[in-house]
Amino acid sequence: MNTGKKRLLDFGIFLISTGILVAFDQWTKALAVANLKDQADIQLISGVLCLHYLENTGAAFGIFQDQRIFLLLLTTIILLCVCYVLWKIPGEKKYIPLKILCGMITAGGIGNLIDRVRLNYVVDFIYFSLIDFPVFNVADIYVTTSMILLLILVFFYYKDEDFQFLKWKREK
Repeated sequence: MNTGKKRLLDFGIFLISTGILVAFDQWTKALAVANLKDQADIQLISGVLCLHYLENTGAAFGIFQDQRIFLLLLTTIILLCVCYVLWKIPGEKKYIPLKILCGMITAGGIGNLIDRVRLNYVVDFIYFSLIDFPVFNVADIYVTTSMILLLILVFFYYKDEDFQFLKWKREK
């Protein structure tokens, strides 16, 4: 298969898998609205984990509260950058983890972007009460875990030369 067709196939797989992840995120948020809004918390593990409905007008950990336009622009820029990186990633097998993480970051970004555009806030509902961790959602899990895994890959798996595909080529 030539490089162009392979790249289009990879991008198609990326779009489909990202769509599935976004759909799952939106489904869990719809369940949270239907079952948790204006209701008492649901204890999953007493004193450790519960479902708690929250309308978050900010970003992770409650930062940038009521900065909707800024968050919409920031998310759009990040998503465009991730898509650019994804398009530039070579087709070699060693880059498959990087492609998967790009999909997870994109799905998380789109999942929360949909909420911000549609509702003016993000639906959060998972709360680790044991450590009083901020309330979060499935899209946040996608972004957080993929960023942690990305850091691990960058520091311990890939070498500097593996990222030559991101370098700008100058015309002489």
